[in-house]
Amino acid sequence: MPTRSRLSFRQLLAGLSALAAFLFLTVFLFTYRRDERLFETISAKLFREEMLASTLDMHYTLAHPENFGIYRYDAVLPRYSSDSLPARQAETENLLAALGSLNEERLNAEDAYARQLLLRSLEISLSMGENPYLDEPLSPSGGAQSQLPILLAEYTFRTEQDVLDYLKLLDQTDEYFASLLCFEQEKAAAGLLMAKPSLEKVIEQCDTILDKASLEKEDHFLQRTFRERLLVLVNNGVISQEAAKAYAAQNNRLLRTVMQPAYEDLADSLCLLVDEEIPLAGLASHDGGAAYYELLLRLRTGSDRGVPEIKELLLQKINEESAAVKALLSQHPQLAQLDYGRALEVSFPYHSAAQMLADLQFRMQGDFPAFHDSIYLAAQPCVTVKPVSESLQEYSAPAFFLTPPLDDTTANVIYINEKNAPSKLELYTTLAHEGYPGHLYQSVFYNRCQEISPALLARQLLWYGGYLEGWALYVEFLSFDFASDLLEEQGEALLAQAVQLEKHNRSLLLCLYSLIDLFIHYDNASEAQIENLLSSFGLGGKAAANAVYEYIVEEPANYPKYYLGYLEILSLREQARAQWQDQYTDYGFHTFYLESGPSDFQSLSQRLSGITKPESLAQATGEDGTE
Repeated sequence: MPTRSRLSFRQLLAGLSALAAFLFLTVFLFTYRRDERLFETISAKLFREEMLASTLDMHYTLAHPENFGIYRYDAVLPRYSSDSLPARQAETENLLAALGSLNEERLNAEDAYARQLLLRSLEISLSMGENPYLDEPLSPSGGAQSQLPILLAEYTFRTEQDVLDYLKLLDQTDEYFASLLCFEQEKAAAGLLMAKPSLEKVIEQCDTILDKASLEKEDHFLQRTFRERLLVLVNNGVISQEAAKAYAAQNNRLLRTVMQPAYEDLADSLCLLVDEEIPLAGLASHDGGAAYYELLLRLRTGSDRGVPEIKELLLQKINEESAAVKALLSQHPQLAQLDYGRALEVSFPYHSAAQMLADLQFRMQGDFPAFHDSIYLAAQPCVTVKPVSESLQEYSAPAFFLTPPLDDTTANVIYINEKNAPSKLELYTTLAHEGYPGHLYQSVFYNRCQEISPALLARQLLWYGGYLEGWALYVEFLSFDFASDLLEEQGEALLAQAVQLEKHNRSLLLCLYSLIDLFIHYDNASEAQIENLLSSFGLGGKAAANAVYEYIVEEPANYPKYYLGYLEILSLREQARAQWQDQYTDYGFHTFYLESGPSDFQSLSQRLSGITKPESLAQATGEDGTE
């Protein structure tokens, strides 16, 4: 008979020890990976919820939602409800607690960085949520009433489902504006409504953006652009001509019977709220307004500097730019007598946007990295430059770029507001700001260099105005140097210096306006005080001062979003120079900044401090962002 072998005590101990080690390793790995899985779950859930809450946001974030696990959804515009305010605060608190429970050391580097960004952003949002009525969704310069038509006009039709979604959104515009009106009524009850001049601008916009006459003639831009997008689907065999006609008729009906009356009702209801007694004043004029402004400043600029430090930084820059202007006029006294605006218009060699964009892409070579091959497509991104519709010119920025979806960076649109007929130099530097190496290049670069991950999805929900607009202003100032080089090559040495003078004057003006923003919204400066300040810089005139004061009151933290963001980039660049020393290159710094993606500047500085040598960044090889 076979006999069973017996284990010795030593063998038994060894076996038990091995089993214990295996169990320990299993538990350790499970615990270690628990944080990774939890972060992945939190990110995916948060991303999905945000996408499902607003089809408009989802469409501009994702070209193909199915690639991100979103197969079924109801086309919806978000609605405001006062009942949702406490719930949103509670959700934010719960999310902060969930993220705070994660062990950062057990996450990979990108997840840990995304978690840090989420924590900082959510903490600011939670604090700002304590004063919800200091927010203004209907601001005269960039409120929902002027932004929604643009987003609808550029709503890409890739499939027939996109057309159906679009029409469903159009059918909800009455409920959408009704919810915004509810918010404004609650603001009024809290004594925080806009002043009469600002509210009257919004009312005028509502009266004119959806013009009845153009709708009747079927010549409104929301009708023309809709037909153009349908034609693309017909030509691609996606829908039939009969279907296109039916959809066009439905669009016309919804514009006339839903959207236009929604604007009319909003205007009429806002007229009833106008209060002559409400002063035109900054956030600091309200209880808790200065503290709210500090949070708003952090949120919109991404800078964690306190207001006193920011003031000191801006005053120092004003002195630097003033000295640069004086030095240029001293070295080239002819500039004081030269009508260089007209001379530049005659001598600037490029006339079209296409020529200027091509020159900008050529001149950025060597200092900016090339696009990565896209996760989805390797096609070179293209750009279309369009004029802002006449009915929106009064209410639109001088130019703007519509960020492409994460998974489709091929087609890009830059809008130019031709109301003030930009000069050739203005158009050139504007195209640098909005196109290359500005917003278009920046957003396409980041989207194309990322792998789909929980960190990427979470970060799509965060917006960093200072990172984005600071970069656009940073490269805009570089484009003045490009223009100077271009004119030098044309033998126009004096005009090249005139361009430098324009650069320093623009920087000085934006810096001054950013400082005024702080004075108005943090120190409660009056219109008379701002008029005196502008006069001390030779920018006198009551009408001009009133326009500056009114705009900054209506758009708090807007100028700092650009200029403080720009100064933070300069500070980061100096940090990189100090760390990398003789290995520093602009190429390496730009690569770091672009690959890091939208972030607050405190996080970027910490991230940069971990890169003692730019060995992980591609070295300059003559490549550029145009491939």
